Amino acid sequence: MGHVRTGPLPATRPWQQVVRLIAGGAAAYQAATATAAAAEKGLRAAADDPGVVETVWLLVRLPLAARTDQFGLRLRACGVDVPDEPGLFDLLAGVSDAVDAALTNGRGRTDLGELAQTAGAEALAAVGERSNSLFGASPAEVQAAFAAAATVKRFGQFARHFYSRFVFKCLNYFLSKATPDQTAADGRFPTVDAMSRFTDALAVHCHEASAIVEQFAGEWFSKRTHLTAGQIGREETAGFVAHCMTKLTAELRKRTGTDGR
Repeated sequence: MGHVRTGPLPATRPWQQVVRLIAGGAAAYQAATATAAAAEKGLRAAADDPGVVETVWLLVRLPLAARTDQFGLRLRACGVDVPDEPGLFDLLAGVSDAVDAALTNGRGRTDLGELAQTAGAEALAAVGERSNSLFGASPAEVQAAFAAAATVKRFGQFARHFYSRFVFKCLNYFLSKATPDQTAADGRFPTVDAMSRFTDALAVHCHEASAIVEQFAGEWFSKRTHLTAGQIGREETAGFVAHCMTKLTAELRKRTGTDGR
């Protein structure tokens, strides 16, 4: 990460438990539960993080812009610099640049915000995959794919993909700081393959846990779109982020599973 703000993890009992679990061979779901408990305050801070809120706010408005006959113009009004008929690469670059521009002179830039930006790009790419050929899709196909995301079901799936990847990246980030010595030859992850299997299992666990936000997100989007005539604001989005992170954190803290180590 390019802009470290969190520093080393505190030597508190919850984090010591995370370290003991990893060293003892805990499965990914067990590590996720313990990490979510130890990092709960940090995870819930997402709603107050400018980079996280800005990223989600752009993701919320993008499907609505795609439903108009002035896709590029509507996106530019949101601060996303794209041509009149943007392709997927234009959207990915434009959204990333828009988030950067909103954080003037790097103010408010945090690791949490950067993780959200990356998760946002992955969520955008996932919507683009509904087109025939991802980056080879025509601008019309890309717009159609994002316009389809403006329904209760599809927006719920869109939001779930974002939160699944975001919370995975957060947990993986915290875990990497909690267990730096576990990648040694005599540690928990002596090989790249061992670490990869654990990371893959953690990603699956986060995807399963993120089901908790899917229906809520779709219904929230539909209701707010109706009540605001499609003009969902930043403050409303911050509340949405807070609620989703509260639901996700609680779900991760109570979940058990059978994913591999």
